[in-house]
Amino acid sequence: MDTTEIYKQLGVSPSVLAFGEEIRSGLHDRFTAFDKVAEHNQMKVLLAMQKNRVSEECFQSSTGYGYNDHGRETLEKVYADTFHTEACLVRPQIACGTHALAIALFGNLRPGDEILSPVGKPYDTLEEVIGIRPSRGSLKEYGVTYRQAELLPDGSFDYPAIREAITEKTKLIEIQRSRGYLTRPSFTVERIGELIAFIKSVKKDVICMVDNCYGEFVEEYEPSDVGADMIVGSLIKNPGGGLAPIGGYIAGTRECIENAAARMTCPGLGAEVGASLGVNRSFYQGFFLAPMITKGALKGAVFAAKALSRLGFPVTPDAAEPRTDIIQAVTLKSPECLSAFCRGIQHAAPVDSYVDPEPWDMPGYDSQVIMAAGAFIQGSSIELSADGPLREPYNVYFQGGLTFEHAYFGILKALTLMEHEGHIRL
Repeated sequence: MDTTEIYKQLGVSPSVLAFGEEIRSGLHDRFTAFDKVAEHNQMKVLLAMQKNRVSEECFQSSTGYGYNDHGRETLEKVYADTFHTEACLVRPQIACGTHALAIALFGNLRPGDEILSPVGKPYDTLEEVIGIRPSRGSLKEYGVTYRQAELLPDGSFDYPAIREAITEKTKLIEIQRSRGYLTRPSFTVERIGELIAFIKSVKKDVICMVDNCYGEFVEEYEPSDVGADMIVGSLIKNPGGGLAPIGGYIAGTRECIENAAARMTCPGLGAEVGASLGVNRSFYQGFFLAPMITKGALKGAVFAAKALSRLGFPVTPDAAEPRTDIIQAVTLKSPECLSAFCRGIQHAAPVDSYVDPEPWDMPGYDSQVIMAAGAFIQGSSIELSADGPLREPYNVYFQGGLTFEHAYFGILKALTLMEHEGHIRL
């Protein structure tokens, strides 16, 4: 049986397959550039592992308090060396990216301090952490205030507004690298570095924290290389490499990480406790594979951008723009088309391919969300997934794919369903 026949049995229409092959053939140079970045990052991770003498002993498990967990402590040194920071927390006790951000914020802020977002509103789930939307236990309840500076219409930073927004109370700057559920551009590491340099020129001692979710290993450098005091992310996104079953990380200056550790566990214990519970091997192997897994996701995102823009859908970023995260935003214009796309991605999954995703009231969001995620790890967005809020202009956010081939098939499957329901014509 040849590959074309397998695609046919998987439900891809001949017209969509031909269209996909045409789009794919024009992406050779773009894919080669991703290969080079991945090679750089693979060697960077390998260097950190060899420097810190990773051994089979590091894969052993700890229970209870988790005192003297050699594997956990070595892994955190590997992360810190890879991201060029003084210290790092890498823990299964961190439930998700939002939890990691909350730990970093609560650990480094005190009553009377103020957070500033210089890039507009933060991601939906962080709104309740901060208290923009009322929520029990928010920073607002602890006397931490918040303000934001909007981006300019072209998506660039409004430096005069940022300067004006920084006050004596400003303790921490929260910079979201990825776009979240917005259509504004994601930010390259270079642009983040320029922003941080400007902020530090206004107030030298302010903490600059970057929400690095979806951005790890997309470029050769990370925000910690250009002045960020903390970078924060989730292990069921890029750095977990599809193998980490849970977890998050916070990397940065020693003081910031010690403050975060005291909030992650409790004062007096900090980073000294927290059993690894058998996940060390997956954390190490996932981090080792992460540059290559991220490369596959990037290739899938660029293919999606080129294919869907050819069909008349607005995409952000377009297929030729520099990439700084793995997310591909597409404006599908109607709830029916959004549903069709997500059902197609779900039907392309290795897990739960036979179910249809439905919009639901997802915790932390202010509108219903439809999410396609037939993943080995629940909610893993380094695996093939797509989601979007049921609100105008009906954007879908496509990401992941542990291999490019799977991401490619996912888009073909989504296009086939969109074609069948009359949303596109080939």
